[in-house]
Amino acid sequence: MDKQDGRSAFESGGVRLDDPWYDALASGWGELDGTAEAAAEWGGGQPPRAVPAPEGERSSSHDEIYLAVQRSAAFQEVRRRYRRFVLPGTAVFLAWYLAYVIAATAAPGLMSHRVAGALNVAMLAGLGQFATTFLLTWAYARHARLRRDRAALDIRWETQELTGGNVR
Repeated sequence: MDKQDGRSAFESGGVRLDDPWYDALASGWGELDGTAEAAAEWGGGQPPRAVPAPEGERSSSHDEIYLAVQRSAAFQEVRRRYRRFVLPGTAVFLAWYLAYVIAATAAPGLMSHRVAGALNVAMLAGLGQFATTFLLTWAYARHARLRRDRAALDIRWETQELTGGNVR
């Protein structure tokens, strides 16, 4: 397999373990079974460095930053917009589903009433369950895109800047 510059992946300098796009753990390199030594023999360099454990000071400052973000007006607004859509949407969909189940159990005569050919009320209501599932999914995605995603992304970027982009 040739790389972009024409070198084979197994040639010296073909794959570097310190490359940020190289996932050492996914390939099995750096494991304790000796594959890291095999990589060094192939000219891959040193095995990947272990990620240092977070220091107590840094961890506590991260906690404070995330608590401050959670208390912020912008975060509360995003949560309020989320709840204002999800709670009524869930309640309406659950009521519609329970109405279908109760009608199928309590009113079999109504549900077996023919509408057109072999199509009866129960079939239409069952297909309506699928239709409303897709409709609710579309409405949720649209609501998130138009009313929450931009604000949530702004909060995320601000948090990343405050923590130095390091979540651990």
